[in-house]
Amino acid sequence: MKAWRAWVALLDRREEGTSLALFRVAIGLCVLGTVGTVVGHGLVEVLWVDRAHGGYRSLGEGSWLVALAGGPTPAVIWGLVAVSLAGGALLVAGLAARLGALLALQGVLALTWVNGHAGGSYDDLLTNALWLLVLASSDRTLSLSCRLRTGRWRSDDPVPAWPRWLAVLQLVLMYASSGSQKLSSTWVPGGDFSALYYILQQPTWQRFDMRWVAPLFPLTQAATALTWAWEISSPLLLLAFWARLGPSPATGLRGWLRRLDLRRPFALVGVPMHLGTLLVMNVGPFSALSLCFYLCLWHPDEWHAAARRLRALRRGRPATPPAPATASRPGSTARPGA
Repeated sequence: MKAWRAWVALLDRREEGTSLALFRVAIGLCVLGTVGTVVGHGLVEVLWVDRAHGGYRSLGEGSWLVALAGGPTPAVIWGLVAVSLAGGALLVAGLAARLGALLALQGVLALTWVNGHAGGSYDDLLTNALWLLVLASSDRTLSLSCRLRTGRWRSDDPVPAWPRWLAVLQLVLMYASSGSQKLSSTWVPGGDFSALYYILQQPTWQRFDMRWVAPLFPLTQAATALTWAWEISSPLLLLAFWARLGPSPATGLRGWLRRLDLRRPFALVGVPMHLGTLLVMNVGPFSALSLCFYLCLWHPDEWHAAARRLRALRRGRPATPPAPATASRPGSTARPGA
């Protein structure tokens, strides 16, 4: 019973909703970008409509939702496109965000399952994020819902913290599983660390000619080794969150981990890596989606502190320290960074 009570107390922790709101907006933009890109390039019927109706290959009945609606016909597919875009727009606006996430989730799932040749693992990452937003209270602040409810765009209403933690867990699982599958001699210690160099030479992924990278081969070797080590060690990031769940000020191992703050070196590697990938490689929405999850690494108090520092820099004066956080309802937590 003691363990059960501790588990219930953990899941009852609450925090102000800024981190989840930023995640909601970013994922909504990714939905609009992912589906809207297909629309903009005129590829909706080519990729997702059956050959009998003008597509490039036979798709059968499609996913369960497509089959239930009548198969991958133009009317069904365009209806799902409209549902997906409407869901993404609701997420960005923060209006009925859970409904928007559910609409986008079912629309994107149906579209990406209808043709397995026209997608990638980033589709799973997007739909996992949407499912988290179905479960989360992500429109309590920075949303049209908040504006209609309170007359302001921001609210300090506490929301459950566990959806943000699950987003971080998703990020860790993605990197850890990716690193554990990089077992060729081009990736692991003992090999030649040539993986990234050869990846950059793949014409199907290049945004432009990358032959100029050849003289920089030693740098690509170092980047390969760093990427592999970073992905394999990503579960250590969870220790940063464990350290913030305890009492404050922390002592011993918790205190040392709080001072070390593994989130910073993790982001210092991950953010430039994804931005670089986005710049030189065409891997779909993977990099943008991955960066969305980074928004959940920081507690809302830390986002507010960063905003205050930016405002102070613009005004040319030091930022005032943040006021101590206080619990606003039973089950809330006042520990920054938790």
